[in-house]
Amino acid sequence: MVVVMSFLSPAFLNANNLLNVVRQISFIGIVAMGVTMIIITTGIDLSSGSVIALVSVVVASYAHPGDSLFVAIAIGLGIGALCGFINGAVSAKGKIPPFIATLGMMTAARGLALLYSDGRPIPNLSDSFMFLGKGEIAGIPFPIIVFIVMGIISHLLLSKTKFGKYTYAIGGNEQAARICGINVDRYKIMIYTYAGLLAAIAGMMLTARISVGQPSMGVMFELDAIAAAVIGGTSLAGGVGTIAGTMIGALIIGVLNNGLDLLGVSSYWQQILKGAIIVSAVLIDSRKNKKS
Repeated sequence: MVVVMSFLSPAFLNANNLLNVVRQISFIGIVAMGVTMIIITTGIDLSSGSVIALVSVVVASYAHPGDSLFVAIAIGLGIGALCGFINGAVSAKGKIPPFIATLGMMTAARGLALLYSDGRPIPNLSDSFMFLGKGEIAGIPFPIIVFIVMGIISHLLLSKTKFGKYTYAIGGNEQAARICGINVDRYKIMIYTYAGLLAAIAGMMLTARISVGQPSMGVMFELDAIAAAVIGGTSLAGGVGTIAGTMIGALIIGVLNNGLDLLGVSSYWQQILKGAIIVSAVLIDSRKNKKS
């Protein structure tokens, strides 16, 4: 796709444009890492976009000039982790399908964001907080650095730890995992909590990026995150998926969106193409599962 776009648009390979592509997908990519782990366990998370909105408005109210940056970040991480914990607890302990549990959180978190902010943006953020979304280190935008760091951490968690091995085991065969002595409910709650934490990180950086806490932020983010995971090879049947694949999936979406923007293609057509790519990825995954 990069090669094709470079021929179709001379502006595509511009260094600033490529940095912009990666920066734009950093937010979705970070959310998609948590969604990947959830899908590996045969779950789903529809609440991440609304959690981003809730984190955005609450953190913005604690990130005015003179406020402590660390307090604001801690509050944001706490809200995200709590939302994830509730998703996991309701699903695992309440035996409610993840689709329904996270659908409830999606509605509730969005409502709380609107209630907390009275439906209005919360401006006047401190410069130190806005660095999270606009700052650069050695010429590299801070969101890209966080995207890479969280990608490495998530990859190590999934591939090198007991947490990761149990995640795959639960997705491969939950009943067998229970028989083997794995506390499935506990690990499901941990996975959803981690996903909520990642959504909070993305929410804070997005808030800093646009310089305002916005209760309407994060709309459709959950679907883009699921798309990045699926395009990157995570199986909806569970037990299969990698963080590296998800990061590539997010990049595919970013390159597609940016390239089509440069070519002047309507945003309506972009949505249609994205939908076709998602369906194609699921069809390929389905055929692979049938063969195996």
